[in-house]
Order: sequence, then C-alpha cells, then structure tokens
Amino acid sequence: MNYFSQSEIVGFEQRFRTNFVNSLAGFRSLNLVGTIDMDGNENLAIFNSIFHVGSNPALIGMLVRPDGPEHGTLKNIIANQQYTLNNVLKSFYKNAHQTSARYDANDSEFAACGFKSKYVAQFSAPFVVESTIQIGLNLQEVLPIKSNGTTLIIGAVQHVFLSDSILQNDGFVNPEIANTITNCGLDAYYEAQIIARLSYAKPEKELNII
Repeated sequence: MNYFSQSEIVGFEQRFRTNFVNSLAGFRSLNLVGTIDMDGNENLAIFNSIFHVGSNPALIGMLVRPDGPEHGTLKNIIANQQYTLNNVLKSFYKNAHQTSARYDANDSEFAACGFKSKYVAQFSAPFVVESTIQIGLNLQEVLPIKSNGTTLIIGAVQHVFLSDSILQNDGFVNPEIANTITNCGLDAYYEAQIIARLSYAKPEKELNII
C-alpha cells in the first residue's frame, strides 16, 4: 500500500490536496439544498456533507464550508430557520452540479440551472419538483467548527415527500428505487446499486439477507 504522512499531505500542491482529502472518505450523501432570502429570492446549492443525526426526534446534519458572500445558503437558513434537502438523480446531475457556480444573490439557481420549485403552507423554503425525495427542515442548531471555520447545521425534519414505491413496508426509504446518485470528492458522480440488506446483528447469530 502507498503511505502518506501528515507532512506529505500538507506539502501537496493545493488543488491536488483538495481533491485528495475531499475524496478520501469515499462516497457521500448528495443533496440540493433549497432556501430563500428575506427578499424572497430563491437559492439552490449542491451539498455532499449531509448525514443522519437521530431518529427520535428526526434530525439531519449538514456541514457548510466557509465561502464568499454570494453563497447564501447558510445566511438564508439562519435568517428564515427553514430549508429543504432534495435528492439528486442521474437525469439531472449536471444541472445539480451547475448550482455550485457563484451566481449573484439575486439570481435564482432554480431558474439558472433548470429546476422547478414548489412550496407547502406554513413553510418558507422551496422544494425541488424534479427530486424523488424531498425533505423540509426547521433549523435546530448552528455549531461553529473552530478547527477549520466550517459550520455544522442541525435540522429537524418537518415534511417528507416521496415518489411512489420508494418507501418499503418496514420503513426503509430505498435510494435505488428513488434513482438517487452519490458522489465522491468535488466532481465525481456515481450510481448506487444495492448488494443486500442484512438482519439485525446479534452475538453468535447468523446474519440473514432481508
């Protein structure tokens, strides 16, 4: 195996190091984050640092990296206390990637990148119509990460929209049926295919495929 020490990683050329560290942890959850500013301007941005925090209450975490003033996601979430997560499909992954471009605050990535927005009563943030899994969240906590200036956002699930057949009888939300794709690093996109679901692990009990 190839070995890289911390000092070697620090010494990498900047773009090489960025790609190296961003892809080191492997596949990640990929979502379009929908927000709106105080003037009613819609914002849509692709994020891949999103993870399960807890089931009762239903909480989802998201890391937001430091960025320029034109990147309004964090500012909008703090201002309006609501946002959406929307899965990315193979059919529109290029459009989703385009939302990472630095559009002006008054320019909607929905319009610029070819997405339609939808709203529900008493909830300010826009959902992505094209997504097969759409989640609306209320902001619960904003936690600054001192180590590198990133921000951890914790959201409480308020609304969930699922296309037909995605929800399984035991409560499992099937990302393969949803046509959800994943990514690695900053620019690599992958299709996901299930190997198996396994029974609950117990000592000295054989695992079963379920």
